[in-house]
Amino acid sequence: MATGLPALWLAQGFLTSLAVTVIGAAVAFILGGLLLALRLTPWRAVSGAATAAIEVIRNTPLLVQLLFWYFAVYRLLPDTVRSWIGQDHGFGRLPQGPSLLSAEFLVAAFGLGVFFSAYIAEELRSGLAAVPQGQAEAARALGFSPVSGLLHIRLPQALANAWQPMIGQTLNILKNSTLASGIGLAETAYQVRQIESYNAHALEAFAVGTLFYLASGFGLARVLARLAPRNPGGRR
Repeated sequence: MATGLPALWLAQGFLTSLAVTVIGAAVAFILGGLLLALRLTPWRAVSGAATAAIEVIRNTPLLVQLLFWYFAVYRLLPDTVRSWIGQDHGFGRLPQGPSLLSAEFLVAAFGLGVFFSAYIAEELRSGLAAVPQGQAEAARALGFSPVSGLLHIRLPQALANAWQPMIGQTLNILKNSTLASGIGLAETAYQVRQIESYNAHALEAFAVGTLFYLASGFGLARVLARLAPRNPGGRR
């Protein structure tokens, strides 16, 4: 099973899973920071809208959201945009063939990012709440404005406080990327099922897929732990 066409399918699935996890995590971190910023604004309408968006995202199944982005929102894009995405772009292709510019990949990465951005925003908010209030008062006493005090004093500490839970959310992106097979993304779980249908080696195929997720999750957690920001005491 580990040679020939099944081996190629596995390699494609592994690369696709890793790529959609990395890009989805980047989207989640960016949108999560934006949601946190909107939630912290003094304007009630903006803050309330951000809170409502977080609650809707968190309380809707991920598969439903992926199907919504793929079958509803993506279809609303202009025909020229969808036609360009559907073309064969050599520069957007990973080794062994997976394309980063396919509709399935783009929707999966964006959908995963949107879904987990709500959880990232909440982890950051919890980390910010754990920063002593005296830090904000000290920042004001030193002449920092509320915004600069938040950016330079409180937010770095909040990021350090929330880093471990955010690692967990990043690993959840990797594990939940398997749901992207529901919109046709040929990631690891998709390829494993294809191999099982191809040669009926279900046990071997699913064992290899399980080992991939185990090794990838362990490696990703170790890398992110090494990148953990330092708190004011100098500890990670």
